[in-house]
Amino acid sequence: MNLINKRFVIERQSDGVNLDVYPFMPLADGMTEFLIVLVPGFSQLCMSSFIDPLRYANRLSGCERFRWRLISDGGTPVMCASGIRVCVDASLNEEAKLLKSKRLPDGIVVCTGEGIEHYHSAPLVSLLRLCARRNVRLYGLGTGAWVLAAAGLLSDTRCTIHWDTMAAFSETFEGLKLTDALFVEQKGIVTCAGEFAAFDLAISSVEDRCGVDVARSVCRFLTADRWREGESCQSAPLGLRFSGASEKLIRIIRIMENSVDEPLTIRAIAQQQGLSCRQIQRLFLHHLKATPMRYYLLLRMARARQLLELTDMSVLQVAITCGFVSSSHFSKCFRDHFGESPSSLRRS
Repeated sequence: MNLINKRFVIERQSDGVNLDVYPFMPLADGMTEFLIVLVPGFSQLCMSSFIDPLRYANRLSGCERFRWRLISDGGTPVMCASGIRVCVDASLNEEAKLLKSKRLPDGIVVCTGEGIEHYHSAPLVSLLRLCARRNVRLYGLGTGAWVLAAAGLLSDTRCTIHWDTMAAFSETFEGLKLTDALFVEQKGIVTCAGEFAAFDLAISSVEDRCGVDVARSVCRFLTADRWREGESCQSAPLGLRFSGASEKLIRIIRIMENSVDEPLTIRAIAQQQGLSCRQIQRLFLHHLKATPMRYYLLLRMARARQLLELTDMSVLQVAITCGFVSSSHFSKCFRDHFGESPSSLRRS
């Protein structure tokens, strides 16, 4: 049997009760219920990272503090990016009708994955707007913030999205208060970078509703020694997040990330941070094995590739957005770095 192409179906149960048979069991006092919308190609890691801490919180607190139901556009099983089919409890249209007559959930969670820029679902937009009008908290996991923005729900709201989609996201939607964070909550809307950041968000929810002792017990049970604060920078280079000695370097990298369209000189950055150019040079060589200008160029190249892959911007527009004075110079740098031209990548 070809295990790569094998498809699996996950049957959902909670404490041995089949939720397809008993979908509307009454909620106990203090219960928190989530409706989780699975979009085709969603990240299973993201979904599990959010749900499993809630499941263990129920177990370790000795009562059912959290409940969740999975829904999809047509009420049919949804295939995640890993090729695993996951069963759901209801369709978006069915849930929208029920929300008008039954107890509202505490939150509706949109769980998505790659390729979200091509996805549109009128029933999902309608459901999200209905929940927003009725003050139900909205969650966008991973690239789920893209769906919330497309529904017109993130205007003038501080938000985040997975770092690999951040540039395309900010270019596609205007008026966003986009920040590089693991998760952000404002105006009843929670956006999360997804993947393991969904775990941090779930543990934060457990702490809020069950207390820090239960949150620590869940982490211990899942062999996690900590959970991160939502404001932690998601795009910090590996190995730097928990190193106090590199706080200066992280600040410099954030300056670089925020000025890709108009690159600053190292001297200008040094003056902003009260450092010398030589100190910055030593920081980059010691922690990242690269010169500051080389690392700056890599950031710009990564931003350019993301815009070429996820937006309809022309090569010239991408070049200008990434701080190049001409498309020819941009194309040469891009080819030297990726081994193909921007136009070739766009065609593929």
